[in-house]
Amino acid sequence: MGQAIAQAIAAAGEDLSGGIDRDGDLGSLAAHSDLLIDFSTPAALEANLDAAVDAGIPIVIGTTGLEERHHWLIDSAAQQIPVLQTGNTSLGVTLLAHLVREAASRLGEDWDIEIVETHHRMKVDAPSGTALLLGEAAARGREVGLADTAVRGRDGITGKRESGTIGFAALRGGTVAGDHTVHFLGEGERLSFSHLAENRTIFARGAVKAAQWLQHKHAGRYTMPEVLDL
Repeated sequence: MGQAIAQAIAAAGEDLSGGIDRDGDLGSLAAHSDLLIDFSTPAALEANLDAAVDAGIPIVIGTTGLEERHHWLIDSAAQQIPVLQTGNTSLGVTLLAHLVREAASRLGEDWDIEIVETHHRMKVDAPSGTALLLGEAAARGREVGLADTAVRGRDGITGKRESGTIGFAALRGGTVAGDHTVHFLGEGERLSFSHLAENRTIFARGAVKAAQWLQHKHAGRYTMPEVLDL
């Protein structure tokens, strides 16, 4: 992702101030940058947020696998700087989530929702950040909480599917960049929305577009749909 973002920055006509891995000088990078783009790990998020706050610059967060504590840290930082956090920076996925929310708001609970995602064998978190993003979109459309309706694993005698639940299935293998499908399964008919990522370039382009949009915003927490004015 670092290489892909560097290429996307150049293609967008912007200047790359630098990049770091786990042993890099984060404070120095932030001090010489107008904005940070973070595709790291949940364990590194707090230090990245602190560096952005100390430098007084915005930050785009594409790191997945975040937990409740990480979102609390993001909320705290957003009181001082502009922060855009998302489970997926792809512009196509952003529009997909919008369509999923619209469909969920118009189809009743007699339409079951299942989210299926496939990623490369090296991905460590499941469901993916994108699958959870799509699940949140469906839950918002139905005006329910995802935590109260999500079903993440089925094995053995599971019993009848409960009405109103949102199911997740995660597949891992090969070098798949990321495939996501949201199924709405009704009586006698099915509606499916899919997004297939062919490479990581799409995430890099979306992250750079988000960075350009975020750069002159006031302090606050922002989302990818706002970048597309959805």
